[in-house]
Amino acid sequence: MVKRNHKYKSGEGAQYFTRKAAMKKLQLSMRDFRQLCILKGIYPREPKNRARAQHGSRDIKILYHKKDITFLLHEPIVWTLRDRKIYNRRIAEAFYKKNRKLHDIRKHNYPEMKLDHIIKERFPTFIDAIKELDDCMTLLFLFSSFPATKVITRDLTKMCRRLTVEFMHYVIVAQALRKVFISIKGYYFQAEIKGQTVTWIVPHYFPHQSHRGEMVDFNIMRSFADFFVVMAGFINFRLYHSVNLVYPPQFSHTLDSDETIDSEDAFISERIAALNTELLRSDGGTAADTEEPEPLEWTGENEDLPHVNQIREEAQSLKKLKTLFKGLKFFLNREVPREPLVFIIRSFGGKVSWDRTMYVGATFDESDETITHQIVDRPSVGKQYISRDYIQPQWLFDSVNQRKLLPTNKYFIGAVLPPHLSPFNRDDVLYLPPEELSLKQGGDGEEENDFEREDRHEHISDDEEVPDPVKEQQEQVKLDYALLKAFNDEKTDDLNSGKDVEDAEAEGGETGEEEAAKEQKEKSDSKTEQKKQGKKKADAPKGMAVVSGKLYKENPSEQKKLTKQEEALRAKMIKSKHRKLYHLMMEKQKKAEKEANLLTMKRSKIEKQKKREQVVKRKEQRKEILT
Repeated sequence: MVKRNHKYKSGEGAQYFTRKAAMKKLQLSMRDFRQLCILKGIYPREPKNRARAQHGSRDIKILYHKKDITFLLHEPIVWTLRDRKIYNRRIAEAFYKKNRKLHDIRKHNYPEMKLDHIIKERFPTFIDAIKELDDCMTLLFLFSSFPATKVITRDLTKMCRRLTVEFMHYVIVAQALRKVFISIKGYYFQAEIKGQTVTWIVPHYFPHQSHRGEMVDFNIMRSFADFFVVMAGFINFRLYHSVNLVYPPQFSHTLDSDETIDSEDAFISERIAALNTELLRSDGGTAADTEEPEPLEWTGENEDLPHVNQIREEAQSLKKLKTLFKGLKFFLNREVPREPLVFIIRSFGGKVSWDRTMYVGATFDESDETITHQIVDRPSVGKQYISRDYIQPQWLFDSVNQRKLLPTNKYFIGAVLPPHLSPFNRDDVLYLPPEELSLKQGGDGEEENDFEREDRHEHISDDEEVPDPVKEQQEQVKLDYALLKAFNDEKTDDLNSGKDVEDAEAEGGETGEEEAAKEQKEKSDSKTEQKKQGKKKADAPKGMAVVSGKLYKENPSEQKKLTKQEEALRAKMIKSKHRKLYHLMMEKQKKAEKEANLLTMKRSKIEKQKKREQVVKRKEQRKEILT
């Protein structure tokens, strides 16, 4: 008898499980199944043929691959989750029976979930773990700013804060910080660790506001946090031993004291104080005593190899960046966000302190005469010292991104700050601000001051339209191009008419005898040329003559049609399996061009509005002076 192949029992129909079928296979609840998938890194799959994978159903369902579910069957955490389910039932039973002793015993024996084997399984090498450090540190910094809640316990927030402080200490000792940026989301930091670029976000600190539970599922976030806590512990251990530091580090201000558990401000103050301490090395010294080894110089004979000079310049720039604030002392006012500034200053060799009467961990007082910079974020300060600069916090961020100490005159108290540009590479972005363009072209990014701008635009009347700088530059380029074409046409006309450059130079600067001799010579030459040209004219067809060239102006509409035709021909040459990808790429490019045009128009409108306001302000000032 021939065996029949039943429908959906083989092929793609037998390779996928729905979420309900997967939970039934593993005998887990929805909450435990989600937690298990997060810890093991299992995510839903998208089948090639959804109807066939769903056994003919056209509904959109969450599907998991069969191999992933069978892989979870042999996971030890599954048994831990089942044991926890039993213990939860037993603890609730003891609570309702009001047996306090039995309740505490069962709670003490609650099964602990061990994730060490999962870390080794998901990250076979140490570099693989560092590559996934972006999400880990971003989530840990987020949880470190949370107060204690029912789901996010105080033990978890304490562990997150400790791990983040340990990680920042490693970045300070290794001098691994490269870029910083302030945004609405928080502070962006980018470090280079073991040759890998790690970028994370530290959120702004705001008082916690309770919200509805359906907005954010903290149970899912808690599962990610549990995994990342174990992962960060492994990574910090390896990183500390790589720079010869003792792990776990001993801070002068503890992060686990009972006094700081109830007070959120004291909790944060202790964390920042721990960040401003020197760590012990394994040989008994401190991290400040370590000397950075000098980079090896190029000793090869071929100095003109490609990219050698670029690599040497990058190494020199990086060496200067690591000691950017070395020898400088900073004092932070109480209104300044201390944690990111302390981290930045110490990462580049500077010393920092604050008011010891407000917060713990200060190393020197405000009256210290050796202070070089005081960071202030208010319009005025009562007592000022001549020996130091009073600047706003943005100066630190811009100096790090430019890899040099910027002039402080633009960052004084109450000054209008220059635009804070993003240091991250944006090669795919078509629009760049004028300030960033000037920096890339080698300028210092300085804009003209108000007086220069007002003097340049004071002749503009109210009815007259303010010129656009971008359009002015384009018109100037067109004018130069037209003048160059006209000059070339004039030269071609002179050459076609028989006038040579030497003849033009000889005009008006010769004696009569020389002119007569030249005329005789020209007559003899012209006779011989006429004989030659007569023979050529006899052979050549009638109506041919040398005509001066004219400037050809391209029609933009015709040029646009040609580009569209070229794009259509290009699309026809693409294979059918790649055509969808090509169309997606073209749509992305058109979207980027549209966004760039919108940003350009927005910037031009803002510039025009600023110039009009400056003209009006200047006129009002003149009227006040005259009156």
